[in-house]
Amino acid sequence: MATPSAGRPAAPARREGLNPLTSFTAAAATAAITTAAGSWALSLAVIAGCLGLSTVGGTARRMLPAAAAILVPFGLSLLVLHGLFFPEGRTVLAVWGPARVTAEGLDFAVQRILQLGALVLALLVFSFSVSVPDLVAALSARGVQGRFAFVLASTLTLLPAIAARAQRIRQAQESRGLVVTRSLLSRIAAFRLQAVPLVLAMVEDAGTRAAALEARGLSSTGPRTSYRAVPDSSLQRVVRAVLVLAALTAVAVRLAQAVHGG
Repeated sequence: MATPSAGRPAAPARREGLNPLTSFTAAAATAAITTAAGSWALSLAVIAGCLGLSTVGGTARRMLPAAAAILVPFGLSLLVLHGLFFPEGRTVLAVWGPARVTAEGLDFAVQRILQLGALVLALLVFSFSVSVPDLVAALSARGVQGRFAFVLASTLTLLPAIAARAQRIRQAQESRGLVVTRSLLSRIAAFRLQAVPLVLAMVEDAGTRAAALEARGLSSTGPRTSYRAVPDSSLQRVVRAVLVLAALTAVAVRLAQAVHGG
Protein backbone atom coordinates (compact mmCIF):
# COMPACT_ATOMS: atom_id res chain seq x y z
CA MET A 1 0.00 0.00 0.00
CA ALA A 2 1.22 3.48 -0.74
CA THR A 3 2.44 5.78 2.01
CA PRO A 4 0.10 8.77 2.53
CA SER A 5 1.35 12.18 1.53
CA ALA A 6 2.67 14.56 4.17
CA GLY A 7 0.01 16.17 6.26
CA ARG A 8 -2.69 13.70 5.23
CA PRO A 9 -3.97 11.88 8.34
CA ALA A 10 -4.97 8.28 8.33
CA ALA A 11 -8.65 7.41 8.46
CA PRO A 12 -10.02 7.52 12.02
CA ALA A 13 -10.67 4.27 13.78
CA ARG A 14 -14.23 3.01 13.82
CA ARG A 15 -15.76 2.06 17.15
CA GLU A 16 -18.33 -0.50 16.17
CA GLY A 17 -18.08 -4.20 15.40
CA LEU A 18 -15.67 -6.99 16.15
CA ASN A 19 -12.07 -6.89 15.13
CA PRO A 20 -11.63 -9.30 12.18
CA LEU A 21 -8.94 -11.16 14.10
CA THR A 22 -11.44 -11.88 16.87
CA SER A 23 -13.99 -13.41 14.51
CA PHE A 24 -11.24 -15.29 12.67
CA THR A 25 -9.89 -16.70 15.95
CA ALA A 26 -13.40 -17.69 17.02
CA ALA A 27 -14.03 -19.52 13.75
CA ALA A 28 -10.67 -21.30 13.80
CA ALA A 29 -10.98 -22.24 17.48
CA THR A 30 -14.51 -23.55 16.95
CA ALA A 31 -13.36 -25.69 14.05
CA ALA A 32 -10.39 -27.06 16.01
CA ILE A 33 -12.36 -27.80 19.18
CA THR A 34 -15.22 -29.45 17.30
CA THR A 35 -12.86 -31.63 15.29
CA ALA A 36 -10.85 -32.61 18.37
CA ALA A 37 -13.95 -33.39 20.46
CA GLY A 38 -15.55 -35.71 17.92
CA SER A 39 -18.96 -35.34 19.56
CA TRP A 40 -22.30 -35.59 17.77
CA ALA A 41 -23.90 -33.15 20.18
CA LEU A 42 -21.16 -30.53 19.86
CA SER A 43 -21.06 -30.79 16.07
CA LEU A 44 -24.83 -30.37 15.83
CA ALA A 45 -24.70 -27.43 18.26
CA VAL A 46 -22.00 -25.72 16.18
CA ILE A 47 -23.94 -26.33 12.95
CA ALA A 48 -27.11 -24.90 14.51
CA GLY A 49 -25.19 -21.92 15.86
CA CYS A 50 -23.60 -21.20 12.47
CA LEU A 51 -26.96 -21.40 10.72
CA GLY A 52 -28.44 -19.05 13.30
CA LEU A 53 -25.60 -16.55 12.97
CA SER A 54 -25.80 -16.58 9.17
CA THR A 55 -29.57 -16.08 9.31
CA VAL A 56 -29.29 -13.15 11.72
CA GLY A 57 -26.45 -11.67 9.69
CA GLY A 58 -28.35 -11.98 6.42
CA THR A 59 -25.76 -14.20 4.71
CA ALA A 60 -27.63 -17.52 4.85
CA ARG A 61 -29.02 -17.35 1.29
CA ARG A 62 -25.52 -16.82 -0.11
CA MET A 63 -23.66 -19.09 2.29
CA LEU A 64 -25.81 -22.24 2.12
CA PRO A 65 -25.27 -22.94 -1.61
CA ALA A 66 -21.53 -22.53 -1.09
CA ALA A 67 -21.63 -24.89 1.88
CA ALA A 68 -23.61 -27.43 -0.16
CA ALA A 69 -21.08 -27.23 -3.00
CA ILE A 70 -18.34 -28.17 -0.54
CA LEU A 71 -20.14 -30.61 1.74
CA VAL A 72 -22.22 -32.67 -0.69
CA PRO A 73 -19.32 -34.30 -2.60
CA PHE A 74 -17.25 -34.83 0.54
CA GLY A 75 -20.27 -36.13 2.47
CA LEU A 76 -21.16 -38.59 -0.27
CA SER A 77 -17.58 -39.84 -0.48
CA LEU A 78 -17.43 -40.35 3.29
CA LEU A 79 -20.77 -42.14 3.26
CA VAL A 80 -19.70 -44.48 0.47
CA LEU A 81 -16.22 -45.09 1.82
CA HIS A 82 -17.14 -45.80 5.43
CA GLY A 83 -20.73 -46.91 5.00
CA LEU A 84 -19.92 -49.62 2.46
CA PHE A 85 -16.31 -50.51 3.20
CA PHE A 86 -15.81 -50.14 6.94
CA PRO A 87 -13.42 -52.93 8.02
CA GLU A 88 -14.42 -52.81 11.68
CA GLY A 89 -18.14 -53.10 11.00
CA ARG A 90 -19.86 -56.03 12.69
CA THR A 91 -23.58 -55.28 12.41
CA VAL A 92 -24.29 -55.95 8.72
CA LEU A 93 -27.42 -54.27 7.36
CA ALA A 94 -27.04 -55.13 3.67
CA VAL A 95 -24.55 -56.78 1.31
CA TRP A 96 -23.82 -56.02 -2.36
CA GLY A 97 -20.89 -58.13 -3.49
CA PRO A 98 -17.75 -56.85 -1.73
CA ALA A 99 -19.65 -53.90 -0.26
CA ARG A 100 -21.23 -54.26 3.16
CA VAL A 101 -23.48 -51.68 4.78
CA THR A 102 -22.77 -51.84 8.51
CA ALA A 103 -24.25 -49.90 11.39
CA GLU A 104 -20.78 -49.08 12.68
CA GLY A 105 -19.70 -47.78 9.28
CA LEU A 106 -22.76 -45.57 8.94
CA ASP A 107 -22.26 -44.26 12.47
CA PHE A 108 -18.62 -43.41 11.76
CA ALA A 109 -19.49 -41.76 8.43
CA VAL A 110 -22.25 -39.62 9.95
CA GLN A 111 -19.93 -38.50 12.75
CA ARG A 112 -17.30 -37.41 10.25
CA ILE A 113 -19.89 -35.67 8.07
CA LEU A 114 -21.15 -33.71 11.07
CA GLN A 115 -17.61 -32.74 12.07
CA LEU A 116 -16.87 -31.64 8.52
CA GLY A 117 -20.13 -29.69 8.38
CA ALA A 118 -19.33 -27.87 11.62
CA LEU A 119 -15.82 -27.02 10.43
CA VAL A 120 -16.91 -25.79 6.98
CA LEU A 121 -19.85 -23.75 8.29
CA ALA A 122 -17.75 -22.11 11.00
CA LEU A 123 -15.22 -20.94 8.43
CA LEU A 124 -17.89 -19.92 5.90
CA VAL A 125 -19.75 -17.83 8.47
CA PHE A 126 -16.51 -15.94 9.03
CA SER A 127 -15.63 -15.58 5.35
CA PHE A 128 -19.12 -14.34 4.37
CA SER A 129 -19.28 -11.77 7.17
CA VAL A 130 -15.72 -10.45 7.46
CA SER A 131 -14.56 -7.26 5.80
CA VAL A 132 -11.50 -8.25 3.79
CA PRO A 133 -9.97 -4.72 3.84
CA ASP A 134 -10.37 -4.65 7.63
CA LEU A 135 -8.77 -8.08 7.96
CA VAL A 136 -5.78 -7.15 5.79
CA ALA A 137 -5.38 -3.87 7.72
CA ALA A 138 -5.54 -5.73 11.04
CA LEU A 139 -2.93 -8.24 9.87
CA SER A 140 -0.66 -5.50 8.57
CA ALA A 141 -0.95 -3.61 11.86
CA ARG A 142 0.45 -6.67 13.62
CA GLY A 143 3.32 -7.17 11.22
CA VAL A 144 1.70 -9.94 9.16
CA GLN A 145 2.55 -8.98 5.61
CA GLY A 146 3.65 -10.51 2.36
CA ARG A 147 2.50 -13.88 1.09
CA PHE A 148 0.30 -14.92 4.02
CA ALA A 149 -1.90 -11.83 3.87
CA PHE A 150 -1.94 -12.11 0.06
CA VAL A 151 -3.13 -15.76 0.07
CA LEU A 152 -5.66 -15.15 2.84
CA ALA A 153 -7.18 -12.15 1.12
CA SER A 154 -7.32 -14.00 -2.20
CA THR A 155 -9.19 -16.90 -0.60
CA LEU A 156 -11.66 -14.74 1.31
CA THR A 157 -12.53 -12.64 -1.73
CA LEU A 158 -13.24 -15.84 -3.67
CA LEU A 159 -15.49 -17.74 -1.22
CA PRO A 160 -18.53 -15.41 -1.24
CA ALA A 161 -18.66 -15.65 -5.06
CA ILE A 162 -19.18 -19.42 -5.02
CA ALA A 163 -22.90 -19.26 -4.32
CA ALA A 164 -23.66 -16.77 -7.09
CA ARG A 165 -21.51 -18.70 -9.54
CA ALA A 166 -23.20 -22.01 -8.63
CA GLN A 167 -26.64 -20.46 -9.17
CA ARG A 168 -25.68 -19.14 -12.61
CA ILE A 169 -24.24 -22.51 -13.63
CA ARG A 170 -27.41 -24.30 -12.57
CA GLN A 171 -29.59 -21.87 -14.49
CA ALA A 172 -27.40 -22.33 -17.56
CA GLN A 173 -27.62 -26.13 -17.32
CA GLU A 174 -31.38 -26.01 -16.88
CA SER A 175 -31.70 -23.77 -19.94
CA ARG A 176 -29.89 -26.50 -21.89
CA GLY A 177 -32.46 -29.08 -20.84
CA LEU A 178 -31.12 -30.39 -17.52
CA VAL A 179 -33.93 -32.10 -15.62
CA VAL A 180 -33.40 -33.32 -12.05
CA THR A 181 -35.76 -36.04 -10.89
CA ARG A 182 -36.08 -37.70 -7.49
CA SER A 183 -33.85 -40.55 -8.61
CA LEU A 184 -30.50 -40.74 -6.80
CA LEU A 185 -28.66 -41.41 -10.08
CA SER A 186 -30.31 -38.40 -11.68
CA ARG A 187 -29.27 -36.17 -8.78
CA ILE A 188 -25.68 -37.45 -8.89
CA ALA A 189 -25.47 -36.86 -12.65
CA ALA A 190 -26.93 -33.37 -12.27
CA PHE A 191 -24.49 -32.57 -9.48
CA ARG A 192 -21.55 -33.67 -11.64
CA LEU A 193 -22.71 -31.46 -14.51
CA GLN A 194 -22.81 -28.48 -12.16
CA ALA A 195 -19.79 -29.24 -9.97
CA VAL A 196 -17.23 -29.57 -12.78
CA PRO A 197 -17.81 -26.11 -14.32
CA LEU A 198 -18.06 -24.63 -10.81
CA VAL A 199 -14.61 -25.92 -9.86
CA LEU A 200 -13.13 -24.74 -13.15
CA ALA A 201 -14.71 -21.30 -12.71
CA MET A 202 -13.36 -21.08 -9.14
CA VAL A 203 -9.85 -21.82 -10.37
CA GLU A 204 -10.17 -19.14 -13.06
CA ASP A 205 -11.58 -16.61 -10.57
CA ALA A 206 -8.77 -17.37 -8.11
CA GLY A 207 -6.18 -16.61 -10.78
CA THR A 208 -7.89 -13.36 -11.76
CA ARG A 209 -8.24 -12.15 -8.18
CA ALA A 210 -4.68 -13.17 -7.35
CA ALA A 211 -3.37 -11.17 -10.30
CA ALA A 212 -5.40 -8.12 -9.24
CA LEU A 213 -4.14 -8.30 -5.67
CA GLU A 214 -0.58 -8.87 -6.87
CA ALA A 215 -0.82 -5.77 -9.08
CA ARG A 216 -1.86 -3.73 -6.06
CA GLY A 217 1.24 -4.75 -4.16
CA LEU A 218 -0.43 -6.91 -1.54
CA SER A 219 2.26 -9.58 -1.81
CA SER A 220 5.16 -7.15 -1.54
CA THR A 221 7.27 -6.90 1.58
CA GLY A 222 8.71 -3.92 3.35
CA PRO A 223 7.28 -1.06 5.42
CA ARG A 224 3.82 0.17 4.57
CA THR A 225 1.22 2.56 5.92
CA SER A 226 -2.47 1.70 5.97
CA TYR A 227 -5.23 4.23 5.40
CA ARG A 228 -7.61 1.95 7.29
CA ALA A 229 -7.57 1.82 11.11
CA VAL A 230 -9.40 -1.18 12.59
CA PRO A 231 -10.64 -0.85 16.19
CA ASP A 232 -9.54 -3.31 18.84
CA SER A 233 -9.91 -3.55 22.61
CA SER A 234 -8.28 -5.22 25.59
CA LEU A 235 -11.35 -7.41 26.05
CA GLN A 236 -11.13 -8.73 22.49
CA ARG A 237 -7.42 -9.46 22.91
CA VAL A 238 -8.18 -11.43 26.06
CA VAL A 239 -10.97 -13.33 24.28
CA ARG A 240 -8.62 -14.24 21.44
CA ALA A 241 -6.01 -15.52 23.88
CA VAL A 242 -8.61 -17.63 25.69
CA LEU A 243 -9.91 -19.07 22.41
CA VAL A 244 -6.41 -20.00 21.24
CA LEU A 245 -5.65 -21.61 24.61
CA ALA A 246 -8.93 -23.56 24.52
CA ALA A 247 -8.23 -24.81 21.00
CA LEU A 248 -4.68 -25.89 21.88
CA THR A 249 -5.94 -27.63 25.02
CA ALA A 250 -8.61 -29.54 23.08
CA VAL A 251 -6.07 -30.68 20.49
CA ALA A 252 -3.55 -31.68 23.19
CA VAL A 253 -6.18 -33.68 25.08
CA ARG A 254 -7.22 -35.45 21.88
CA LEU A 255 -3.62 -36.32 21.06
CA ALA A 256 -3.02 -37.57 24.60
CA GLN A 257 -6.10 -39.77 24.38
CA ALA A 258 -4.91 -41.17 21.04
CA VAL A 259 -1.45 -41.95 22.42
CA HIS A 260 -2.89 -43.47 25.57
CA GLY A 261 -5.38 -45.53 23.61
CA GLY A 262 -2.64 -46.79 21.27
